[in-house]
Amino acid sequence: MLLSTVILLPLVFAVFIAFWPQQRTLRHLALGFSLIEFLISLMILNEFDPGSARLQLVEKFTWIERFGIQYFVGIDGISLWLVLLTTFLTPIIILASWTSIDTKVKGFHSCLFLLQTAMIGTFLSMDAILFYVFWELSLIPMYFMVGIWGGARRIYATIKFFIFTMAGSVLMLVAIIYMMYLTQQATGVMSSSLLEFYKVKIPFVAGTFMNQQTLLFFAFSLAFAIKVPIWPVHTWLPDAHVEAPTPGSVILAGVMLKMGTYCFLRWVIPLFPDATEYWSWLFLSLGVIGIIYGALVAMIQPDIKKLVAYSSVSHMGYIILGLFVMNQYGITGAIYQMLNHGVSTGALFLLIGMIYERTHSREISKYGGLASVLPIFTIFFFIITLSSIAVPLTNGFIGEYLILLGTFKAAPVYAYFAVTGVVLGAAYMLWMFKRVFFGEKGELVKDDHHPLHDLNLREIVVMAPLLILVFWMGLLPNHFLNWTKSSVDHLVNNKNKYYLEIHENKVAKGSEYAN
Repeated sequence: MLLSTVILLPLVFAVFIAFWPQQRTLRHLALGFSLIEFLISLMILNEFDPGSARLQLVEKFTWIERFGIQYFVGIDGISLWLVLLTTFLTPIIILASWTSIDTKVKGFHSCLFLLQTAMIGTFLSMDAILFYVFWELSLIPMYFMVGIWGGARRIYATIKFFIFTMAGSVLMLVAIIYMMYLTQQATGVMSSSLLEFYKVKIPFVAGTFMNQQTLLFFAFSLAFAIKVPIWPVHTWLPDAHVEAPTPGSVILAGVMLKMGTYCFLRWVIPLFPDATEYWSWLFLSLGVIGIIYGALVAMIQPDIKKLVAYSSVSHMGYIILGLFVMNQYGITGAIYQMLNHGVSTGALFLLIGMIYERTHSREISKYGGLASVLPIFTIFFFIITLSSIAVPLTNGFIGEYLILLGTFKAAPVYAYFAVTGVVLGAAYMLWMFKRVFFGEKGELVKDDHHPLHDLNLREIVVMAPLLILVFWMGLLPNHFLNWTKSSVDHLVNNKNKYYLEIHENKVAKGSEYAN
């Protein structure tokens, strides 16, 4: 019951906090709960066999028997680190919001824990209907996070985010129902299990859009593309980031965007291998456009938070590139870059939130010379900037290098264009850093009536784990990559037989599908 505990415990915490009577101890209680959840999630590492590509720690029972819907969860090397990233970031977010969230504190923490349940459930679900429930559930707490605790244009940003995501999700639901119908036609029994979906031979015809596998491929892909988001369905993201409170931006960039890229790996590539291979050129092209477009638009942003938001569009383009070259290097790099982006971009949003608390402004032109008054803050921001632009010895370098290597091996022309994003990324981040920290002193820095104070102990504690990960992942990547290797190799070599052959060769040892 370890996976169910990790999924459902935050939901219990959310309810408990909603009825907690003492406001004074609420933040401490939430922080304690989040640390308990993180420690329990670490137990997965102890139970997990990195040498196996099979689903592990499987929990499965009938939910709605008539339609073959099950509560079916499991974990492998593809989902492992995303689950741990979610539980790792939550206590950091709670500690970071200690002073920035000062209204409806109880509701905020309940929303955060509900969102944690939805995200972890999405990463672990192996039943399509269960997956869809968690996928849609994640919209509700994020809707309230931006809509209640966001900025001046929060209602516009929230509605735009909700409409974009729902539009893609409706098509995905239709595709899931059709897959259940196909499963019944193929096996005689209706089921929404992903393993049963793999048994279905879905017709594919190259050169035409109107065939079952292609239509299903795009129905799923659109939902995931919006969540990533891929250019040109990315426009909700900058608005959501700018208007969201700092904790909302961190959880959105750190984890929620990865739901889209993860689902390409879990659902699209193995379920529709022929369509994926045929249409990979389209997603490789969109990935490259996203890399360059995001970097160019970031370069002209006057708002530092919007600059980081558009940098997110650029970085997510690399992940799409790595996924659709469909080789070990590309997919391994894409998974690693999911973690890197969560650490680096999440840290940037935390730092921007810290300076915003002091100045109540995000305009780059109003800063300048911050290094002379905030030396500790400057050091943290500089290290995270190096991570974001993929300087060697930091975490960002490993992911981008593997993605570009995989792309060069599979489709060199895309690699030539994608590598320009590395140069552009360094240009806009270093230019921004120079203006904010070493430029001529701006009005916010020269204001003697409101002197700026450097990071306090709480803020240093918030940032320290992220800095440790920046160098740990940059210097010792195998500590993370070894846990994903077997799953990635098996996915690349087997594609649509990924879990099917596992399903048909059960060996009981701790779980139904474990080695």
